[in-house]
Amino acid sequence: MERQIQLNEHNKQEYPPMHTTEHIINQTMIRLFGCGRSTSAHIERKKSKLDYRLEACPTEEQIKHLEVTVNEVIARHLPVTTEYITQEEAKGRFDLERLPEDASETVRVVKVGDYDECLCIGMHVANTSEIGTFKIISHDWDEETKRWRMRFKLV
Repeated sequence: MERQIQLNEHNKQEYPPMHTTEHIINQTMIRLFGCGRSTSAHIERKKSKLDYRLEACPTEEQIKHLEVTVNEVIARHLPVTTEYITQEEAKGRFDLERLPEDASETVRVVKVGDYDECLCIGMHVANTSEIGTFKIISHDWDEETKRWRMRFKLV
């Protein structure tokens, strides 16, 4: 007998190419800067922004390297797949802090090839070949909060 999967309702409609790019950016930030995933995200069709907690403001060279690396991952034409697991199975594998208190027992894992995997209920492309080119359009640094904000678009 096939198990019926019950997930929480999603309260927003993302633009799949941009949202999938967010996943790639997050993993690239982890790999390049040793930080966590974004602390705040505003993902829209025309432009989006992500905030990260960092020890220091990235240099222009580091920012360019981030942009190049994200585009290299996109160019790998990676499949974007999903897997359903229980919250118990997710413990130790994923940060469950962001799950709402009333989260369903079943959670969805979104994988971008062998590059990234995270819990997510949003919409994604089927393959990174559908994304386009990632471009950082501006960024700023808040020294007091150690927050780096990046604004980006897809072209």
